[in-house]
Amino acid sequence: MENCPVISLENVNGAQRSAILEKIKDACENWGFFELVNHGISPELMDTVERLTKEHYRKCMEQRFKELVASRALEGVQTEINDMDWESTFFLRHLPQSNINEVPDLDDEYRKAMKEFALKLENLAEELLDLLCENLGLEKGYLKKVFNGTKGPTFGTKVSNYPPCPKPDLIKGLRAHTDAGGIILLFQDDKVSGLQLLKDGQWIDVPPMRHSIVVNLGDQLEVITNGKYKSVEHRVIAQTNGDGRMSIASFYNPGSDAVIFPAPALLEKEAEEKKQVYPKFVFEDYMKLYAALKFQAKEPRFEAMKAVETSPVATA
Repeated sequence: MENCPVISLENVNGAQRSAILEKIKDACENWGFFELVNHGISPELMDTVERLTKEHYRKCMEQRFKELVASRALEGVQTEINDMDWESTFFLRHLPQSNINEVPDLDDEYRKAMKEFALKLENLAEELLDLLCENLGLEKGYLKKVFNGTKGPTFGTKVSNYPPCPKPDLIKGLRAHTDAGGIILLFQDDKVSGLQLLKDGQWIDVPPMRHSIVVNLGDQLEVITNGKYKSVEHRVIAQTNGDGRMSIASFYNPGSDAVIFPAPALLEKEAEEKKQVYPKFVFEDYMKLYAALKFQAKEPRFEAMKAVETSPVATA
Protein backbone atom coordinates (compact mmCIF):
# COMPACT_ATOMS: atom_id res chain seq x y z
CA MET A 1 0.00 0.00 0.00
CA GLU A 2 1.18 3.53 -0.76
CA ASN A 3 2.39 5.76 2.05
CA CYS A 4 1.59 9.41 2.68
CA PRO A 5 4.51 11.49 1.29
CA VAL A 6 7.17 12.63 3.78
CA ILE A 7 9.02 15.79 2.75
CA SER A 8 12.02 17.43 4.41
CA LEU A 9 12.22 21.22 4.15
CA GLU A 10 15.92 21.18 4.96
CA ASN A 11 17.83 23.09 2.24
CA VAL A 12 14.60 24.41 0.71
CA ASN A 13 16.48 27.67 0.11
CA GLY A 14 19.57 25.86 -1.14
CA ALA A 15 20.62 23.28 -3.68
CA GLN A 16 17.66 20.99 -2.94
CA ARG A 17 14.97 23.60 -3.69
CA SER A 18 13.79 22.28 -7.06
CA ALA A 19 13.67 18.66 -5.80
CA ILE A 20 11.69 19.71 -2.69
CA LEU A 21 9.29 21.80 -4.80
CA GLU A 22 8.74 18.82 -7.09
CA LYS A 23 7.85 16.60 -4.10
CA ILE A 24 5.43 19.22 -2.76
CA LYS A 25 3.85 19.58 -6.22
CA ASP A 26 3.34 15.82 -6.49
CA ALA A 27 1.87 15.64 -2.97
CA CYS A 28 -0.55 18.53 -3.65
CA GLU A 29 -1.69 17.13 -7.01
CA ASN A 30 -1.99 13.48 -6.03
CA TRP A 31 -2.52 13.33 -2.27
CA GLY A 32 -3.75 16.63 -0.77
CA PHE A 33 -1.65 15.61 2.25
CA PHE A 34 2.04 15.39 3.17
CA GLU A 35 4.17 15.07 6.31
CA LEU A 36 6.83 17.72 6.84
CA VAL A 37 10.09 17.16 8.70
CA ASN A 38 12.94 19.66 9.24
CA HIS A 39 10.30 22.39 9.08
CA GLY A 40 12.10 24.82 11.37
CA ILE A 41 9.97 24.46 14.53
CA SER A 42 12.21 23.29 17.35
CA PRO A 43 11.70 19.79 18.82
CA GLU A 44 11.96 21.34 22.30
CA LEU A 45 8.98 23.63 21.68
CA MET A 46 6.96 20.75 20.22
CA ASP A 47 7.77 18.54 23.21
CA THR A 48 6.67 21.31 25.58
CA VAL A 49 3.40 21.85 23.70
CA GLU A 50 2.67 18.11 23.72
CA ARG A 51 3.42 17.72 27.42
CA LEU A 52 1.28 20.72 28.41
CA THR A 53 -1.59 19.69 26.12
CA LYS A 54 -1.75 16.21 27.66
CA GLU A 55 -1.48 17.62 31.20
CA HIS A 56 -4.28 20.10 30.46
CA TYR A 57 -6.54 17.32 29.16
CA ARG A 58 -6.00 15.16 32.24
CA LYS A 59 -6.49 18.06 34.63
CA CYS A 60 -9.35 19.95 32.98
CA MET A 61 -11.14 17.89 30.35
CA GLU A 62 -10.94 14.17 31.01
CA GLN A 63 -13.64 14.13 33.69
CA ARG A 64 -15.97 16.28 31.56
CA PHE A 65 -15.57 13.85 28.66
CA LYS A 66 -16.38 10.86 30.87
CA GLU A 67 -19.52 12.62 32.11
CA LEU A 68 -20.60 13.38 28.54
CA VAL A 69 -20.14 9.74 27.54
CA ALA A 70 -22.12 8.58 30.57
CA SER A 71 -24.91 11.08 29.89
CA ARG A 72 -25.30 9.74 26.33
CA ALA A 73 -25.15 6.13 27.57
CA LEU A 74 -22.52 5.24 24.98
CA GLU A 75 -21.02 2.37 26.93
CA GLY A 76 -23.84 -0.01 26.04
CA VAL A 77 -24.41 1.16 22.47
CA GLN A 78 -24.86 -1.58 19.85
CA THR A 79 -25.34 0.26 16.55
CA GLU A 80 -23.11 2.71 14.69
CA ILE A 81 -23.29 6.33 15.86
CA ASN A 82 -23.29 8.84 12.99
CA ASP A 83 -24.00 12.12 14.79
CA MET A 84 -21.11 12.35 17.24
CA ASP A 85 -17.32 12.19 17.34
CA TRP A 86 -15.27 10.48 20.06
CA GLU A 87 -13.15 13.52 20.78
CA SER A 88 -12.62 16.15 23.46
CA THR A 89 -11.74 19.55 21.99
CA PHE A 90 -11.22 23.22 22.61
CA PHE A 91 -10.41 26.04 20.21
CA LEU A 92 -7.89 28.87 20.19
CA ARG A 93 -8.05 31.87 17.87
CA HIS A 94 -4.79 33.58 16.83
CA LEU A 95 -5.75 35.92 13.95
CA PRO A 96 -7.17 38.48 13.39
CA GLN A 97 -7.14 38.76 17.22
CA SER A 98 -5.90 36.17 19.68
CA ASN A 99 -8.26 34.90 22.38
CA ILE A 100 -5.64 32.77 24.17
CA ASN A 101 -5.74 35.00 27.26
CA GLU A 102 -9.53 34.61 27.55
CA VAL A 103 -9.76 30.82 27.24
CA PRO A 104 -10.47 29.45 30.73
CA ASP A 105 -8.44 26.77 32.53
CA LEU A 106 -5.16 27.33 30.65
CA ASP A 107 -2.19 27.95 32.90
CA ASP A 108 0.36 30.65 32.06
CA GLU A 109 3.04 28.24 30.85
CA TYR A 110 0.57 26.62 28.43
CA ARG A 111 -0.68 29.99 27.12
CA LYS A 112 2.89 31.14 26.49
CA ALA A 113 3.88 27.91 24.71
CA MET A 114 0.76 27.96 22.50
CA LYS A 115 1.33 31.60 21.53
CA GLU A 116 4.91 30.84 20.51
CA PHE A 117 3.87 27.68 18.66
CA ALA A 118 1.08 29.52 16.79
CA LEU A 119 3.51 32.19 15.62
CA LYS A 120 5.90 29.54 14.25
CA LEU A 121 3.00 27.76 12.50
CA GLU A 122 1.74 31.02 11.00
CA ASN A 123 5.19 31.65 9.49
CA LEU A 124 5.36 28.06 8.21
CA ALA A 125 1.89 28.32 6.63
CA GLU A 126 2.90 31.50 4.80
CA GLU A 127 6.16 29.93 3.62
CA LEU A 128 4.22 26.93 2.30
CA LEU A 129 1.70 29.15 0.49
CA ASP A 130 4.59 30.84 -1.34
CA LEU A 131 6.04 27.45 -2.29
CA LEU A 132 2.60 26.51 -3.67
CA CYS A 133 2.54 29.79 -5.65
CA GLU A 134 5.94 28.95 -7.13
CA ASN A 135 4.74 25.49 -8.15
CA LEU A 136 1.52 26.85 -9.64
CA GLY A 137 3.27 29.62 -11.58
CA LEU A 138 1.45 32.30 -9.58
CA GLU A 139 3.21 35.49 -8.52
CA LYS A 140 4.87 35.28 -5.11
CA GLY A 141 2.42 36.28 -2.37
CA TYR A 142 -0.68 35.68 -4.53
CA LEU A 143 -2.31 33.16 -2.15
CA LYS A 144 -1.55 35.22 0.95
CA LYS A 145 -3.05 38.29 -0.75
CA VAL A 146 -6.24 36.42 -1.66
CA PHE A 147 -6.50 35.06 1.89
CA ASN A 148 -6.04 38.51 3.41
CA GLY A 149 -9.32 40.12 2.34
CA THR A 150 -9.45 43.50 4.06
CA LYS A 151 -8.78 42.26 7.61
CA GLY A 152 -5.99 39.71 7.12
CA PRO A 153 -6.31 35.92 7.32
CA THR A 154 -8.10 33.97 10.02
CA PHE A 155 -5.92 31.54 11.90
CA GLY A 156 -6.95 29.25 14.72
CA THR A 157 -6.18 25.94 16.40
CA LYS A 158 -8.37 23.01 17.36
CA VAL A 159 -6.80 21.09 20.25
CA SER A 160 -8.20 17.55 20.40
CA ASN A 161 -7.77 14.48 22.53
CA TYR A 162 -9.16 11.14 21.43
CA PRO A 163 -9.55 9.05 24.60
CA PRO A 164 -9.49 5.23 24.46
CA CYS A 165 -12.85 4.08 23.12
CA PRO A 166 -14.68 0.87 24.14
CA LYS A 167 -16.53 0.56 20.78
CA PRO A 168 -14.20 1.85 18.01
CA ASP A 169 -16.12 -0.14 15.41
CA LEU A 170 -19.29 1.83 16.19
CA ILE A 171 -18.06 5.40 16.62
CA LYS A 172 -15.38 7.40 14.81
CA GLY A 173 -12.90 9.60 16.61
CA LEU A 174 -13.77 12.13 13.90
CA ARG A 175 -16.09 11.41 11.00
CA ALA A 176 -14.88 11.67 7.39
CA HIS A 177 -14.79 15.22 6.00
CA THR A 178 -12.73 17.65 3.96
CA ASP A 179 -11.48 20.83 5.63
CA ALA A 180 -13.27 24.01 4.60
CA GLY A 181 -10.38 26.42 4.85
CA GLY A 182 -6.98 27.09 3.35
CA ILE A 183 -3.91 25.21 4.55
CA ILE A 184 -3.97 23.05 7.67
CA LEU A 185 -0.93 22.23 9.82
CA LEU A 186 -1.32 19.31 12.22
CA PHE A 187 0.90 18.32 15.11
CA GLN A 188 -0.26 14.82 16.00
CA ASP A 189 0.62 12.29 18.65
CA ASP A 190 3.74 10.35 17.71
CA LYS A 191 2.70 7.16 19.55
CA VAL A 192 -1.02 6.65 18.93
CA SER A 193 -2.22 6.44 15.33
CA GLY A 194 -5.72 7.10 14.04
CA LEU A 195 -5.59 9.67 11.24
CA GLN A 196 -6.50 8.30 7.80
CA LEU A 197 -6.94 9.91 4.38
CA LEU A 198 -8.96 8.66 1.42
CA LYS A 199 -6.92 7.93 -1.72
CA ASP A 200 -8.29 6.14 -4.79
CA GLY A 201 -11.14 4.72 -2.71
CA GLN A 202 -8.84 3.34 0.02
CA TRP A 203 -8.34 4.60 3.55
CA ILE A 204 -4.60 5.11 4.12
CA ASP A 205 -2.94 5.74 7.50
CA VAL A 206 -1.06 8.98 8.10
CA PRO A 207 1.44 7.41 10.49
CA PRO A 208 2.62 9.05 13.71
CA MET A 209 6.08 10.51 13.24
CA ARG A 210 7.98 12.34 15.96
CA HIS A 211 8.24 16.12 15.51
CA SER A 212 6.59 16.09 12.08
CA ILE A 213 3.88 18.50 10.91
CA VAL A 214 1.16 16.97 8.73
CA VAL A 215 -0.03 19.40 6.05
CA ASN A 216 -3.31 19.14 4.19
CA LEU A 217 -5.14 21.36 1.75
CA GLY A 218 -8.62 22.76 2.37
CA ASP A 219 -11.55 23.45 0.04
CA GLN A 220 -10.42 27.05 -0.61
CA LEU A 221 -7.17 25.94 -2.24
CA GLU A 222 -9.15 23.55 -4.45
CA VAL A 223 -11.26 26.49 -5.64
CA ILE A 224 -8.32 28.89 -6.14
CA THR A 225 -6.38 26.26 -8.14
CA ASN A 226 -9.56 25.43 -10.11
CA GLY A 227 -9.27 21.80 -9.03
CA LYS A 228 -5.57 21.32 -9.83
CA TYR A 229 -5.10 20.69 -6.09
CA LYS A 230 -7.87 18.87 -4.23
CA SER A 231 -8.98 18.87 -0.62
CA VAL A 232 -9.10 15.25 0.51
CA GLU A 233 -11.47 13.40 2.81
CA HIS A 234 -9.92 12.28 6.08
CA ARG A 235 -11.10 10.83 9.38
CA VAL A 236 -9.82 9.71 12.78
CA ILE A 237 -10.33 6.12 13.90
CA ALA A 238 -11.01 5.71 17.61
CA GLN A 239 -8.62 3.38 19.45
CA THR A 240 -9.25 1.10 22.41
CA ASN A 241 -5.78 1.27 23.86
CA GLY A 242 -3.16 3.63 25.27
CA ASP A 243 -3.66 7.05 26.76
CA GLY A 244 -5.61 8.26 23.75
CA ARG A 245 -4.35 10.39 20.89
CA MET A 246 -3.43 14.08 20.90
CA SER A 247 -4.05 16.24 17.83
CA ILE A 248 -3.32 19.96 17.45
CA ALA A 249 -4.69 21.17 14.11
CA SER A 250 -4.03 24.77 13.09
CA PHE A 251 -6.09 26.25 10.26
CA TYR A 252 -4.62 29.11 8.20
CA ASN A 253 -7.76 30.31 6.43
CA PRO A 254 -8.92 33.27 4.37
CA GLY A 255 -10.29 36.30 6.20
CA SER A 256 -14.07 36.38 6.61
CA ASP A 257 -14.54 38.91 3.78
CA ALA A 258 -11.92 37.41 1.42
CA VAL A 259 -13.35 36.78 -2.05
CA ILE A 260 -12.36 33.29 -3.22
CA PHE A 261 -12.27 32.38 -6.93
CA PRO A 262 -10.07 30.42 -9.35
CA ALA A 263 -6.80 32.26 -10.04
CA PRO A 264 -7.14 33.91 -13.47
CA ALA A 265 -3.55 32.94 -14.34
CA LEU A 266 -4.50 29.26 -13.94
CA LEU A 267 -7.66 29.66 -16.02
CA GLU A 268 -5.69 31.22 -18.88
CA LYS A 269 -3.65 28.05 -19.11
CA GLU A 270 -6.77 25.91 -19.52
CA ALA A 271 -8.26 25.19 -22.91
CA GLU A 272 -10.74 27.87 -24.01
CA GLU A 273 -13.76 25.57 -23.93
CA LYS A 274 -13.04 24.50 -20.34
CA LYS A 275 -14.63 27.37 -18.50
CA GLN A 276 -14.15 28.23 -14.85
CA VAL A 277 -15.21 25.10 -12.98
CA TYR A 278 -15.43 26.51 -9.47
CA PRO A 279 -17.56 29.30 -8.01
CA LYS A 280 -16.63 32.77 -6.77
CA PHE A 281 -17.80 33.55 -3.23
CA VAL A 282 -17.06 35.30 0.05
CA PHE A 283 -15.31 32.94 2.48
CA GLU A 284 -17.72 33.71 5.35
CA ASP A 285 -20.68 32.61 3.20
CA TYR A 286 -18.97 29.31 2.44
CA MET A 287 -18.28 28.73 6.14
CA LYS A 288 -21.95 29.22 7.02
CA LEU A 289 -22.87 26.53 4.49
CA TYR A 290 -20.03 24.23 5.63
CA ALA A 291 -21.11 24.41 9.27
CA ALA A 292 -24.29 22.52 8.41
CA LEU A 293 -22.78 20.15 5.84
CA LYS A 294 -19.29 19.37 7.17
CA PHE A 295 -19.68 15.59 7.07
CA GLN A 296 -21.17 15.50 3.57
CA ALA A 297 -19.50 15.57 0.15
CA LYS A 298 -17.92 18.90 -0.83
CA GLU A 299 -19.20 18.98 -4.43
CA PRO A 300 -22.78 20.01 -3.52
CA ARG A 301 -21.29 22.82 -1.41
CA PHE A 302 -19.46 24.16 -4.47
CA GLU A 303 -22.66 23.86 -6.53
CA ALA A 304 -24.63 25.72 -3.87
CA MET A 305 -22.07 28.56 -3.94
CA LYS A 306 -22.42 28.74 -7.74
CA ALA A 307 -26.16 29.25 -7.29
CA VAL A 308 -25.49 32.08 -4.84
CA GLU A 309 -23.02 33.59 -7.29
CA THR A 310 -25.39 33.58 -10.26
CA SER A 311 -28.60 34.64 -8.51
CA PRO A 312 -29.53 38.30 -9.10
CA VAL A 313 -28.85 40.61 -6.18
CA ALA A 314 -32.09 41.89 -4.67
CA THR A 315 -32.37 45.67 -4.63
CA ALA A 316 -34.57 47.65 -2.31
